[in-house]
Amino acid sequence: MKVAVVGATGLVGTKMLEVLAQRNFPVSEIIPVASERSIGKEIEFKGNKYKVVNIKSAIDAKPAIALFSAGGNTSLEWATKFEAAGITVIDNSSAWRMDPQKKLIVPEVNAASLTAADKIIANPNCSTIQMVLVLKPLHDQYKIKRVVVSTYQSVTGTGVKAVNQLMNERKGIKGEMAYKYPIDLNAIPQIDLFMENGYTKEEMKMVKETAKIMGDDSIKLTATCVRIPTMGGHSEAVNIEFENDFDIEDVKRILANAPGVIVQDNIAEFLYPMPLTAHDKDDTFVGRIRRDESQANTLNCWIVSDNLRKGAATNAVQIAEYLVEKGLF
Repeated sequence: MKVAVVGATGLVGTKMLEVLAQRNFPVSEIIPVASERSIGKEIEFKGNKYKVVNIKSAIDAKPAIALFSAGGNTSLEWATKFEAAGITVIDNSSAWRMDPQKKLIVPEVNAASLTAADKIIANPNCSTIQMVLVLKPLHDQYKIKRVVVSTYQSVTGTGVKAVNQLMNERKGIKGEMAYKYPIDLNAIPQIDLFMENGYTKEEMKMVKETAKIMGDDSIKLTATCVRIPTMGGHSEAVNIEFENDFDIEDVKRILANAPGVIVQDNIAEFLYPMPLTAHDKDDTFVGRIRRDESQANTLNCWIVSDNLRKGAATNAVQIAEYLVEKGLF
């Protein structure tokens, strides 16, 4: 099976190649695609070397699946051309997420909605993916009314430029800035551009994507997204109000049995999720599970996941795995 990775030299594209190899996805040939300045460079995949090609050449090579991580403009321009050639696109940008004709998929939550007709499939925002993995099983049991989430997001979510800014600042080196302000020893309460309502695009993505993935517009959600100087993954403080009451031990049991979720919740041993320990893992970790004592039927928890893996590359590969398993392409 030929698989194209569009944006193969970027942070997420590189991670996609790594995840494909680690999960033994049935690849016969990798077609790495990148910008013109990378054409001809070689990337290694499972001991074989492949030359980076341009995006038109990737279509001509007729892969079965194309994993896109090259930005929204590239996806808008090229995804439909891959689709026209009979290639299934799994897109990591925001280009198609809110298109009513395109599915927005977290496999553990809503993969069953996919059909062979879905040739452009959207990968959700990283911060949304880890949150809905926890929300879905709790919603099924207790019915969620409202969610208040504050995120603490890794610089890797911005890309190589942001990682370089953080490392340069730690070394006292002046360099290119990914952010308007220093990120080391700082927290920047802005991720993406501000909108007319005072929220950022990232915050509104979480609102809209959650409703679409969960298939329930009745869930009210508000978000504040913050960039912090971490590298291992995104963290979220989540407050969830339910229609029905719950037992804390039942909540922990439900989450422990949820696919893709690992409960790390033992305050006696100081066990709780952190980016440092979530780094390079495919699971989403939840801890600090406790009742909100200020309001009835309300829960607090802390969710952490590696944003480059489950928040991006792994989720895309898991979608591809589902398509292969069900023969949907």
